[in-house]
Amino acid sequence: MTDIPAQSLLELRGITKRYGAFVANDAINLIINPGEIHAILGENGAGKSTLMKTIYGVHMPDEGQILWKGAEVRMESPGMARALGIGMVFQHFSLFETVTVAENISLTVPAPLADLEEKIRAKGDEFGLQVNPKALVHGLSVGERQRVEIIRSLLQDPALLILDEPTSVLPPSSVEQLFQTLRKLPERGVSILYISHKLDEIRALCHRATVLRMGKVAGTADPRTATSSELARLMIGRDIPHPVHPPSRADGEVRLLVQGLSQQNPDPYGVDLKDVSLEVRAGEIVGIAGVSGNGQSILTRLLSGEEVLSGAQADHIQMLGNPVGHLNAEHRRRIGLAFVPEDRLGRGTAPPMSLSENSLLTAHRSGMVKHGFISRQKRDVFTDTCIETMDVRTRGRHSLASSLSGGNLQKFIVGREMMLSPRVLIVSQPTWGIDVGAAAMVRQKLIDLRDQGTAILVISEELEELFEISDRLVVMFDGKISDPVNSRDTNAEEIGQMMIGHFGATRGEAA
Repeated sequence: MTDIPAQSLLELRGITKRYGAFVANDAINLIINPGEIHAILGENGAGKSTLMKTIYGVHMPDEGQILWKGAEVRMESPGMARALGIGMVFQHFSLFETVTVAENISLTVPAPLADLEEKIRAKGDEFGLQVNPKALVHGLSVGERQRVEIIRSLLQDPALLILDEPTSVLPPSSVEQLFQTLRKLPERGVSILYISHKLDEIRALCHRATVLRMGKVAGTADPRTATSSELARLMIGRDIPHPVHPPSRADGEVRLLVQGLSQQNPDPYGVDLKDVSLEVRAGEIVGIAGVSGNGQSILTRLLSGEEVLSGAQADHIQMLGNPVGHLNAEHRRRIGLAFVPEDRLGRGTAPPMSLSENSLLTAHRSGMVKHGFISRQKRDVFTDTCIETMDVRTRGRHSLASSLSGGNLQKFIVGREMMLSPRVLIVSQPTWGIDVGAAAMVRQKLIDLRDQGTAILVISEELEELFEISDRLVVMFDGKISDPVNSRDTNAEEIGQMMIGHFGATRGEAA
């Protein structure tokens, strides 16, 4: 990577994209060379997603040129981009939920289904992205859906592969396996545009990095020689803050109790829950680690009330000392539950509704509705406070949820639920797609909420995150949960071994 090729693979000249008065991309210049792994860094709302969608033909730039292998092109559609040799894995997925994995992939990779299923299995094994090709997409977790997107792009043999947060679904043991494969692609002339908020990954994998800030190119760096702190300062203009995490209280009341919960997954390809037991006390954060697809999705649906248990099983889930397994989500929220699902579009928000309207969906009991009438003033004050407190980059409370970047929408959802002052908070993937500075802010706010007495359960595939904020840790594998351990008494290697089913090291220990 020391020699610059005579001809670039992709070149952007003065790319500008406006949405009304808002400039998402401002005169951006970028060159991607053949066989290069090029990182795109930036805070949430810096313009990364807009730029990638321009390259992939999702929308046309208002100004500027796109050159592919030296010739100017008008990237008018994703189909045209794929025909040229560009593949992309979006942060928000584009899969049909009522058909199988293989049937989804067949739409862009034509082949007999039986042959395609074998290719999917082989590619999954090669990259550490295992997924059942016959599984219906609606039964897959967010992490499993991201694997499908990655495999679909890889099966198209692209010349340029755009990857957005590709390791967010992988355990530590599989990240290096993926990296080994990605490092082989440049040897075949394949270039990679790599978007990640994990600066250590950028330094380990990428040859060059371009940093965006407020829609403009803020600078470039060689991540192989730059430190994570230097990259962070270039990206967010300051050092990375680290959450302050003092020990929790050990004597809080049990706010959430799960006892011997077993449940068959309605998806025939999903993982059943097997004798799951855990407790979360007031003033503590319990973290659930695990590779996506090991039962986390059905567990969160049962805990949130999206799916209910029969009356005879009601006491398998208790809140504040009372059985709640038979209660729906609305009734559980009435007694103090707040919930952040892993799917921010569809479960966390209603995409075609404004942020104010989305506040009303879960916060209407916070004085926004009286005698059946909505207080727009209280609703809007709540929304504005959430936007300001969580630093949500948006044009205002009237913006549609679908118009926000993934990270900004995530900040809004987490902030909305924390503002409810819940007695129990369940959060799945709290900082998925959030930049390093904002992630530290969200984690600190979760710790602060814990210190106010809230019982918090965090489900995350980010081990670093779990160690930063959790007081106790359990691991979920194949529908079972390990015994709890104090987060300060274990390490990433031990938890990583448990994530692949080796529970023996901690079985029987209690925190």
